[in-house]
Amino acid sequence: MLEGILTRRHVGMRMKITVKALVSAGIIALAVILPQLVHLAAGATGGAAWLPMYLPVLIGGCLLGPVWGLSVGVLSPIVSFLFTLAFGNPMPAASRLPYMIVELAVFAAVSGAFSKIIAKNKYTAFLAVPSAFVAGRAAFLLLAVIFQTVSPLSFAMAWAQVQSGLIAVAVQCVIVPAVVIALSVFFDRAEE
Repeated sequence: MLEGILTRRHVGMRMKITVKALVSAGIIALAVILPQLVHLAAGATGGAAWLPMYLPVLIGGCLLGPVWGLSVGVLSPIVSFLFTLAFGNPMPAASRLPYMIVELAVFAAVSGAFSKIIAKNKYTAFLAVPSAFVAGRAAFLLLAVIFQTVSPLSFAMAWAQVQSGLIAVAVQCVIVPAVVIALSVFFDRAEE
């Protein structure tokens, strides 16, 4: 979506990269801060129940496309882990980090694959987000199956985590498209 906006404004390649890098950095920062706020408000289990890191990553995929979205999906949990490790309580936990990297990368890449379609029809964001959730959660469960003999995360634990976040998934399937549509409308009006 962002690519289309920048192209219509005849922005050069160097400026496109700068804008996308700044937007990516902002989304990654939000993906670090939002879970901290949820943990403060909802306690230690708030993250598993409300999936706060997923929200900015999905928005990032829809806005930035698959390549930049993928990088946001990979970097968000890594930056969060390193930032919170400095304060003695890493989030996500080290044992969960590889799973989140893959899951969020899939979320962002899949929602990013819809980016050009969203630029043409903003309401397809309502298809992009559930598709990303299905693909990302499937990747998470597949990893749990593959690595359950060498990881503390069994398939049963992974399935329980998927189930505990179902309300958050439903909420984000509404919030993320609403934000993407609002941004699309804002940029469309700014171009007039």
